[in-house]
Amino acid sequence: MTDYTKSTNFATKDSLSSGNALKIVRGTEIDTEFNSIATAIATKSDLTSPTFTGTPSLPTGTTGVTQSSSDSSTKLATTAFVQSVAQVLFPIGSIYTATVSTNPATLLGFGTWTAFGAGRVMIGNGGGFSAGATGGSADAIVVSHTHTATVTDSGHIHGTGGFYGGAGSQPSAGTGGTTCVGGPAITIPSATTGISVAVSTTGSSATNANLQPYIVVYMWNRTA
Repeated sequence: MTDYTKSTNFATKDSLSSGNALKIVRGTEIDTEFNSIATAIATKSDLTSPTFTGTPSLPTGTTGVTQSSSDSSTKLATTAFVQSVAQVLFPIGSIYTATVSTNPATLLGFGTWTAFGAGRVMIGNGGGFSAGATGGSADAIVVSHTHTATVTDSGHIHGTGGFYGGAGSQPSAGTGGTTCVGGPAITIPSATTGISVAVSTTGSSATNANLQPYIVVYMWNRTA
């Protein structure tokens, strides 16, 4: 900005003696002074709604007016305004995630933050899950269960293969140790058939871990 410097010291003319040519105030002197004043005023900003050009800077320690956090105009922002907006973005109860371990209070400059959710993933509230509840396990648990097998024997026959003597008759089917009538006594031994049942396994042998694809980050919860 241009400062005004007075060209003529009019007060010194008063001490000059009468008849001294310098005692006279000339029109050119007055005109020069007014032109200098006009130039200086033209380089100054108005007090009300000034428009700056170039690269303006505020004096060190200048205190400005803090606008509301919802103000989206082109007004100058103070540091208090920036802090208020940041706190709107991260209110108490919000979660901050990062790939560095620095406490958000150091990064953002406000709030009390505590480490959150160690070893857990987040899930949305609802669907039977309430905010703040925990559950699940990093190791999948195989639910206790049983396997059953059913074997059906459709039956079988042991016979003599023919008639034996006189008026004899074939023994009844499947009756070991039956005597033929009218013929010599014969014995059909009983038979035992062994049946084995095998229950096959499926799947692969591994640990019980059942984890979704994941990436580990630092999580913080703002508590105050």
